[in-house]
Amino acid sequence: MEPKFPKDSKTILTDLVLPSETNPLNNLFGGELLARMDRAASIAARRHSRRIVVTASVNHVAFKKSIPLGSVVTVEANLSRAFNSSMEVIIDVWVEDRESGMRSKANDAIYTFVAVDERGMPVPVPELIPETEQEKERYNAALRRKQLSLVLAGKMKPTEATELKALFT
Repeated sequence: MEPKFPKDSKTILTDLVLPSETNPLNNLFGGELLARMDRAASIAARRHSRRIVVTASVNHVAFKKSIPLGSVVTVEANLSRAFNSSMEVIIDVWVEDRESGMRSKANDAIYTFVAVDERGMPVPVPELIPETEQEKERYNAALRRKQLSLVLAGKMKPTEATELKALFT
């Protein structure tokens, strides 16, 4: 399997916030935003693996800024790391100011996907090679997040978490 770069799978979805997608305050429903983020992230994971992918976990979601009715929302999904069959995807959500066109970050999230075959069994994915400084930072942080998740789930001993030893010793 040939290694790939984050730019190979980057996914950008842009859409409007419509009345049927808003809460009583006329802001985008959180669940609607979660669905948009899941779609963008799954496309990025599928582009990287070229396999069927399933959402394994939503590791982090931060709703930092409300997104009003009529806003233009852009969801950007980038792979941060590929493991054996799983892939971590970082999602950034941007909202455009209606008058100035200036973009500001509204939300972010981290999802994990697993590549599967037609029977739903995990399959290997290509290695991800980070190029930019931001990609390298996200790549290294992904291993720490994965190890922490495994330790908290009881699937890894704290002493085996090579990237987290300073936290546990």
